[in-house]
Amino acid sequence: MRIKEVEARVGLSAKNIRFYEKEGLLAPRRQASNGYRDYDDADLESLRRIKLLRKLDVPLEEIRAMLTGALTLDEGMRRHLVVLEGRRKNLDNARRLCAGLAGRPGPLAGLDPEAALEEMARLEQEGVRFIDVQKTDRKKKAHGAWLSALVFVALMAMMEGLMVWAVTTDPVPLPVALLLAGWPAVLAVGALLALRQRLKEIRKGEEDAYRNY
Repeated sequence: MRIKEVEARVGLSAKNIRFYEKEGLLAPRRQASNGYRDYDDADLESLRRIKLLRKLDVPLEEIRAMLTGALTLDEGMRRHLVVLEGRRKNLDNARRLCAGLAGRPGPLAGLDPEAALEEMARLEQEGVRFIDVQKTDRKKKAHGAWLSALVFVALMAMMEGLMVWAVTTDPVPLPVALLLAGWPAVLAVGALLALRQRLKEIRKGEEDAYRNY
């Protein structure tokens, strides 16, 4: 089977399927004549198992261990049950605190948060996990982008000055002429490097998104 047929039969996108191949969860044969992937019924069953476990939020590492036989299904599920139980306890505690706050009359401005924060700190010492605001609410730094922009503007200003100077100078010194001639190539290389980096970021974001399936 070709990947389009696999997509239709399993209900996974081609990107997801290729991601699982990249992660080593699937290894379809390749046709000797053209190198195309050739999926069989065993591959379909593996993808259905992967889809089932991912829908249960089982990590890829655990799925890989179960597919290779390093973990039995029972062992893998018992491990995941421990994780889910921990999440349930965290949610139960968050729900209880939210219910307590919901019983408070008046606007948020009238709330004294100190007691609730102390209760949360006590629960965190016991192993309960709430949202880490230091990670989720931290403003992303853009120093690198600003620095790159400033360097680019400075270089363009320098080049503009050289061009104006070259127009009023005869003959133009050879080093300046070479610099002016090579500058477009430098810009082209810089643009290609920036594009390459951006494509890496996009690909990484796509792979992170694929992990949700």
